[in-house]
Amino acid sequence: MNNRLRVLRAERKWSQQDLADRLEVSRQSVNAIETGKYDPSLPLAFRIADVFGMPIEELFQRD
Repeated sequence: MNNRLRVLRAERKWSQQDLADRLEVSRQSVNAIETGKYDPSLPLAFRIADVFGMPIEELFQRD
């Protein structure tokens, strides 16, 4: 699954740790999602969408 997390995070000048703190996950989890090694659960995907203020469909796309 492709995602725009890294770009959106960089636009806000957030570190991976900043985003992890907002999502209440580890920095390693954010890194794994950004690099495509891990697809977030649906509840986590909704939290990510809420943090960025956009629909899930704008954040994640199938390969």
